Amino acid sequence: MHSPDGPSQRQLRVGEMLRRAISDILARGDHYDPELANISITIGEVRTSPDLKNATVFVYPLGGQNAKHMVAALNKSSGEIRYALTKNVTLKHSPKLKFMIDTTFDQMDETSRLLNQENVTRDLDDDGSEI
Repeated sequence: MHSPDGPSQRQLRVGEMLRRAISDILARGDHYDPELANISITIGEVRTSPDLKNATVFVYPLGGQNAKHMVAALNKSSGEIRYALTKNVTLKHSPKLKFMIDTTFDQMDETSRLLNQENVTRDLDDDGSEI
């Protein structure tokens, strides 16, 4: 999806613009889906293809409950969300949206768990005199 050098400034800028717009659409209720009615959704990131015609939206439900169900409902509604997006964002092409679970929070928890292990904290607390 991204070039070997990473996303361009344009992709990053459009991704952030889409993230804010989709967040607003879901928060304001511009798109109503009974399956998503009582779920608080965090949109962590939006990654766009180099041609900006496709966007992957990384989402996570508050509390992490029913994430797979939430992603399935969002993907089922992606056409309507895309339509609402065209009213809020001016782009040459409205990107096709694909929703995926954001695993960043799980990765942060795992990193925190690893850093709090006894042998790691002992090594971090060590003054470096032993080699």
